[in-house]
Amino acid sequence: MHKYLDLYDFIDFAKGNRKYPENTANGLKSALKIFEKVLNLDELNSIDLVEDNIEEIFINVVGKNKDKNIGSLNTYKARVLKVIKDYQRYGANPSKIQGWSIPLRGMSRRDTKPNKFIRKDTPDKEQDKTQTALSDHINTPVHKIELSLRDNMKSMVVVPKDITAKEIKMFKDILDSLSVEE
Repeated sequence: MHKYLDLYDFIDFAKGNRKYPENTANGLKSALKIFEKVLNLDELNSIDLVEDNIEEIFINVVGKNKDKNIGSLNTYKARVLKVIKDYQRYGANPSKIQGWSIPLRGMSRRDTKPNKFIRKDTPDKEQDKTQTALSDHINTPVHKIELSLRDNMKSMVVVPKDITAKEIKMFKDILDSLSVEE
């Protein structure tokens, strides 16, 4: 039978084998400590029992930690379940840890958006030229204008110092199209 306290050693073992980064290991240990405070003796002696009783244990954790945000406590619960699942897969038989592959982090949501300045039907060489041209404009002098709007809302406008009257008119037209009547 695997004890709850074995999970701490497993986290250190996994961290040492580069399966958990240090910040992840620390987060998992913090979650274990919060849950450990409400476990009874039987649960401390069996991670299977903890897994089976997780909802009742969670209710006790919420009751003992009224000063903490419920979202944070849900995160701790998910961490406890994660480390139990990982322990059952790889900790019970340490030789299996070599078969543990860590999923790579995906791109952030911001990185998955297509670059709207590059046409999709252009060949790669043209895309490179377009990207280079865009990056050259990053270093051009600009005016940064911050406007205070209603209810503490702010807007930032960044325009090149050599903006033309035609570009200003286009900018005004875009802003006019976005306005909502009061």
